[in-house]
Amino acid sequence: MTINGKTFCMMIMSAANSLDNSKDVINNMNVFPVPDGDTGINMTLTMRTMKNIDGSESLSDCAKKAADIALRSARGNSGAILSLFFRGMSKAFKGLCEADSKDIATAFSKGYSEAYKAVMNPTRGTILTVMQNCAEKAVEFTKDGGYAGDVEGLFRALVEVSEIALAKTPEQLPKLKEANVVDAGGYGFVTILKGMLAVLENDPIFLINQADGESGEADFTSFNTEDITFSYCTEAVVQKSSEFVGENTAAVLHDFICGIGDSVVFVDDEEIIKLHVHTDHPGSVMEKALEFGSLITVKVENMREQHSALVVEKEKPSKRKIEKKYGFVSVCLGNGIAAAFRDIGVDSVVHGGQTMNPSTQDIIDAVNATPAKYVFVLPNNKNIYMVAEQASKIIKDKKVIVVPSTSVPEGISAMIAFNPDGEPDENLTNMESAIKGVTTISVTNAVRSTTVEGEKISDGQTLGLVNGKIESIANGELACLRGLLDRLSDASFIMVFCGQGVSEEDMGTVEQMIREAAPMSDVSVIMGEQPLYPYIISVE
Repeated sequence: MTINGKTFCMMIMSAANSLDNSKDVINNMNVFPVPDGDTGINMTLTMRTMKNIDGSESLSDCAKKAADIALRSARGNSGAILSLFFRGMSKAFKGLCEADSKDIATAFSKGYSEAYKAVMNPTRGTILTVMQNCAEKAVEFTKDGGYAGDVEGLFRALVEVSEIALAKTPEQLPKLKEANVVDAGGYGFVTILKGMLAVLENDPIFLINQADGESGEADFTSFNTEDITFSYCTEAVVQKSSEFVGENTAAVLHDFICGIGDSVVFVDDEEIIKLHVHTDHPGSVMEKALEFGSLITVKVENMREQHSALVVEKEKPSKRKIEKKYGFVSVCLGNGIAAAFRDIGVDSVVHGGQTMNPSTQDIIDAVNATPAKYVFVLPNNKNIYMVAEQASKIIKDKKVIVVPSTSVPEGISAMIAFNPDGEPDENLTNMESAIKGVTTISVTNAVRSTTVEGEKISDGQTLGLVNGKIESIANGELACLRGLLDRLSDASFIMVFCGQGVSEEDMGTVEQMIREAAPMSDVSVIMGEQPLYPYIISVE
């Protein structure tokens, strides 16, 4: 038995469906109780686009097209790693009309190699570990003619290997064991292998509780934007939380957006909400939508000011001619934060961040819209860095330099350190140095009860993080922030970005708290309008 292009396409479709059906389970496998439950969504959105390949071509052509699509649509670290695995497989299948067991073993090995080398600091107990076990065992199993003519048997054996490897991840990564979960990305990879095996067993996986033809992207290309009285064309796709699953369960959201804008299009499907509205308050739309589930895709366009850097269109924009030496792309959430980046020289802002990771194509489009020979990309989130790196490798007509910023404060410090008269390498060194000199403090809320490093945390409690590590736990945002004030006493410069829902009164209270704790510091308090994080603080 061998697999050809048609079989491979069927395996991809079954795997994508299997992943789609399990995305909520995967999302809930979060180690930290901060709102980044997006592994299932990121892997699903990456895999879902691969379902459109044509199975009438050779295995080589089908695998390459699937890999190319996945590479451009990859979201988050898990999606990027997954896309690179299929990219490696496509390289192994190059020139083949069909593949036997040994070819498949080679493809697994190449897939793991491509994914592994793209990760800066690989950690045991993750999706990479599960991939590695499968790749090594595939080569071992097919050595000396093993599983010859039995592709189904090989896949069945690899599924078993992957399940064993997944079960061991909590022992390899203590944070998983502490939270009593296995690795979410690894679980997703096992789910994909099971979906592929199902085709070989003549029992392919189909989507559950989703409308036929569901793509996960809203199609609003026919909307007429003439005679618009509101500034922002706002679109979003929401993955419903469990309590809102079912058709027509989000009437409250529909009524809300009808009350703050016009040109409303609203689809209240079984698991997905698609909305479109012209409004002056896009942040309010997103905040209200979050009450019904998690945001999968977001697009906000200022229809009166097309140069607005808050938007990177989903439709591929035309490339702008090079007009200057240096340009900048920043990834962030919140109108105020985006404005801060524009004020210090950023050309294009990609709307994204925690739980709303942009795709590779989103970043490519932003770079193409930046008219510069050298374009610095500021991911400002560790889960977006790999996607930015992939985008930099795809773009050939300009030099893309990814700055290793993992937070908004790091991104801003890097921009301030930039010297327009310096050379690219010199500037990257200076920006990296600036990043090391800034401390990021953020305040958010736990979305589930768990234990982290011996500390019990309850759903709804407020968490204070210093450079991503939990340092304060309290019942309330201001109380949590008070537990972090000792971190500010020696600071020279402090900038506070206040998120959606923070009142002017609370802004004043926070500013007074910080000035009392750091009387010698230069303090700025800005309305950042970011979701999920009431306060993001830059300390230098």
